[in-house]
Amino acid sequence: MDKGILDADPLEPPGHGHLFEDFIENPARHLSTATKGPGVKLKAIPLNKVPALKKTVALHKVSRFPGFVCNPGTAAFRNKYFPHTPLKEWNDWQWQLRQRITDVHELRAILYLSEDERRAFADTGKKIPFAITPYFASLLDRDNPSQPLRRTVVPLTKEHLLSPGEAEDPLEEEHDSPLPGLVHRYPDRVLFLATDFCSTYCRYCTRSRMVGANRDACSGRNHWDEAVAYIEATPSVRDVLISGGDPLTLADESLERLLMRLRRIPHVEFLRIGTKVPVVLPQRITPSLTRMLKKYHPLWMSIHFTHPDELTPEVNQACTRLADAGIPLGSQTVLLAGINDHVETMRKLFHGLLKIRVRPYYLYQCDPISGSAHFRTPVEKGLEIIRGLRGYTTGYAVPTYVIDAPGGGGKIPLLPEYTLGQVGEDLLLRNYEGRVFRYPNPEERLQAADQRSSLS
Repeated sequence: MDKGILDADPLEPPGHGHLFEDFIENPARHLSTATKGPGVKLKAIPLNKVPALKKTVALHKVSRFPGFVCNPGTAAFRNKYFPHTPLKEWNDWQWQLRQRITDVHELRAILYLSEDERRAFADTGKKIPFAITPYFASLLDRDNPSQPLRRTVVPLTKEHLLSPGEAEDPLEEEHDSPLPGLVHRYPDRVLFLATDFCSTYCRYCTRSRMVGANRDACSGRNHWDEAVAYIEATPSVRDVLISGGDPLTLADESLERLLMRLRRIPHVEFLRIGTKVPVVLPQRITPSLTRMLKKYHPLWMSIHFTHPDELTPEVNQACTRLADAGIPLGSQTVLLAGINDHVETMRKLFHGLLKIRVRPYYLYQCDPISGSAHFRTPVEKGLEIIRGLRGYTTGYAVPTYVIDAPGGGGKIPLLPEYTLGQVGEDLLLRNYEGRVFRYPNPEERLQAADQRSSLS
């Protein structure tokens, strides 16, 4: 009988989200099907019947938080493919890393592969590394190669086709790297590539040239020492974005060592972490991790979300823990053909993100890395999505649509044509419904009046 319902990591102050209180009152709702069976008796306990668990006490005195309970699909997957794995072990992020699916033989055990998928694995040419956590594999459709989430992580033969304009490093990050693992493109900020390791590899990854090659290539002591020394010697740097690879795959101690060193630099005003871990490995967001991160505020986090199917109860709980730790959360979404290139899909994703306290931040046009043509949409598709969001939903749910310019030009925002020109002193504006309005814009007249006033 599986008894693993509580997280092994104790002493998390419960947040004020609905998960905690609902778990106390309705424990059966949060148990996977694997925990239900002969001999397991579950009963909801009204808080007002148990003095020790009154809400005022529960919010402040209970020292343990419910672990990552499985959503029904994930529970069924675990029962079928990991039948001897207790829930407590399944919820161990290090177990998830050890059990990653990393080759075609392991993948064929859980998915019916299409002919194209099989041939993609058989190709011996240069390719993006392949790995999927068991948790994220549980979200994939066994029989449908066109399922959006499956297409983001399972290779196709089109990855091996080089199209015009594509390159291994289209953004020329290496050109703006004063030393390996550090990109200094903008005047006041740097990109710190702390590791080249990811728990799950996206098939459209901007840094496919470097990820997965050697886990220690970016995280060695010498690399970190040199990068920190550069930042210390560059007073203009006020913002450090820690990325990779995925920095949340580092152990708590290693990540804290880096945060501590950066926080000690007087001119570094705030830190950011770029990650997909809360989506593909939500079990990594442990109470001990959030307690550690809280010590290094102001700390922000950008999370890579792709599709509304990623918004599971597990991801909800991971983001709740981060938000309750006071970390502002933003999403970065890549526009992908046949995966999320519809207004309704994006609206559902962005609405779902706001519900778990993640602010849609950037919508990226897919970078022209080698073998990515099948993922890239026309730019007009991105503008169409922004037009379909602006005015039709809350402004918080409308990200900035950007192209990260090839050749190292940086992020360039794109907007639909809302300004139509000027008639006399009136600026012509088009609203979200296509209606045209005039705005009095007497800038030239006022400037002339100011000049006459100064002369007199």
